[in-house]
Amino acid sequence: MRAHAFFCCYMNENSSRSQEWKLHLERDFLAAYEEHADPLFRHVMLRVRDREHARDVVQEAFSRTWLYLSEGKSIEYMRAFLYRVANNLIVDAARKKRSSSLEKMQEEDGFEVVDESVKDPAIIPQTREVVAHLETLDEIYRVAITKRFFEEKSPKEIAIELGVSENVVSVRIHRGIERLGRLMKKSPAKA
Repeated sequence: MRAHAFFCCYMNENSSRSQEWKLHLERDFLAAYEEHADPLFRHVMLRVRDREHARDVVQEAFSRTWLYLSEGKSIEYMRAFLYRVANNLIVDAARKKRSSSLEKMQEEDGFEVVDESVKDPAIIPQTREVVAHLETLDEIYRVAITKRFFEEKSPKEIAIELGVSENVVSVRIHRGIERLGRLMKKSPAKA
């Protein structure tokens, strides 16, 4: 679609705007198109590696930018705005493709998604062994290790929670891991 023809169809829709404003907007937008279309296409082409898809993304980026401007909004940095819109379109397309690929795998191959956010240490034999040995550690080491590795808290968060310094937490974690390692080498725990 030629840029000028594209803009004219929007101009007719916004007849409430003054003719001078429309001409100014069209002139500025055409200048931005001339200045940024080729570099934007090259940028998109490097990211998507498909000429037709890159053309579609660039056209959609300019379309959305034009709609934004035709609503009376202003853009301070046109180049940055266009690149942001194009990058968002690329990300959206990738998400959509990934989502449809997952659905296809589920339907055709019987693939099942495992929710990795659910963490049950008892399902992993080695983790069961660590947990069994962890129970035998002194409470200060057990608490520090549990909060760091099972609750995934930072030493700073643990320090605040326990009312001690970060250094104390780091030492407890380090010493606790050393003791845990010695326990595991000595005798495997019964799960």
